[in-house]
Amino acid sequence: MASKSKHTGLGIALGAALGAVLGVMAGHIAIWLGLGIVIGMALGGTIRRAETECPECAALHRAHEDRSREGRSSEDRSSEDRAHAVNAKQLQS
Repeated sequence: MASKSKHTGLGIALGAALGAVLGVMAGHIAIWLGLGIVIGMALGGTIRRAETECPECAALHRAHEDRSREGRSSEDRSSEDRAHAVNAKQLQS
């Protein structure tokens, strides 16, 4: 949540600055400042950072995709389910 708030705050600040500049140029500071803040909030709320995965998770996902492509037997699925359960417990701690 902190990163989303950070991006929204940055959007508000940049929107306010842009709105103030446009307001001074147009002679209607109040209108453009308000519009700049609203546009900045909208843009700041939509900014998303690419989530990075740890090397262990990336290897697990690659192995999962490879098995999916090959077609798996029920034994492979049950061992994979156990591996997922173990990895989920490790990630939680």
